[in-house]
Amino acid sequence: MSRKELIEETLKSLDKLSDTEVEEVKRFAELLRSKIEDQELSEGIMNLSSKSEAFDFLKEEEDLYSEEDLIEKY
Repeated sequence: MSRKELIEETLKSLDKLSDTEVEEVKRFAELLRSKIEDQELSEGIMNLSSKSEAFDFLKEEEDLYSEEDLIEKY
């Protein structure tokens, strides 16, 4: 089924619902869209931070501690 057909079928189903039920479907659609936008934003931030060179100086820095410095090992 194509996107257009899915939308048309959904609209037919919505037309059969009460106003309260349509509002509930609307709130669900908004929640779903919000989750998708949040996920896209998180992925974008992770992408930017992974490509960032802000912490590259740490790669050249000498390690201050090693496993031998641990008192307890888990």
